[in-house]
Amino acid sequence: MEYNLDNKKVLITGASGGIGTSLCDKFIENKCKIIFTSSNYENLKNLEKKYGDDHSYYFMDMSNIDTISTEMEKITNENKDIEILINNAGITKDNLLLRMKKEQWEDVINVNLNSNFYIIKSILPNMIKNKKGKIIGITSVVAITGNPGQSNYTASKSGMISMYKSLAIEVAQRNININLIAPGFIESPMTDKLNEDQKNIIMNKIPMKRFGTTDEIANFALFLASDHSSYVTGQTFHVNGGMLMI
Repeated sequence: MEYNLDNKKVLITGASGGIGTSLCDKFIENKCKIIFTSSNYENLKNLEKKYGDDHSYYFMDMSNIDTISTEMEKITNENKDIEILINNAGITKDNLLLRMKKEQWEDVINVNLNSNFYIIKSILPNMIKNKKGKIIGITSVVAITGNPGQSNYTASKSGMISMYKSLAIEVAQRNININLIAPGFIESPMTDKLNEDQKNIIMNKIPMKRFGTTDEIANFALFLASDHSSYVTGQTFHVNGGMLMI
């Protein structure tokens, strides 16, 4: 499938993580200009070494909601033609609710949910002015199923779904598409650490009997970023090997 994304500017948050790396690779393969953000200076330097000067690199601390708007103002002033935004940044700080500290709750909500508000609010005016845009959020299967020990994470990811649905209605007539991808269990350093018994418990919940790959998430994002999805908005697409069918 041809995506015809040549020279389109794509802002990707959480660009240095597993899914983030695949997103960057796939969109660069399709000749996009990437605007990388990371909350880690070292990761940002490594991204610049890997991808070179054809792209842009910005430090943005997603946990500090007081500085996101300031950094986004700089990004949008220097890049008024961003057509695609992928909100991929996310963290976990797991604990049972009764044991969860206030900081664990607030940090996860700030990075995973509140940052979406500030980033989208900053980038949306230019998309409206340019009469085109694609906003893609990376949520999670547990936003729908729930998961013990992750009340903060599931709240943040389900909050994204509700937020994006409302936003999709607000901008539907402005040629701006708003959608989400909800990955299931994806191959990562975290799944590599699971022992065989733990893997078997998870596999029994997945009809395809395997973990997904980060490339499978990135490939779906390419579709949502392209004109092939021009009549699709307000949707959450579950990429989970059949673990959840709704």
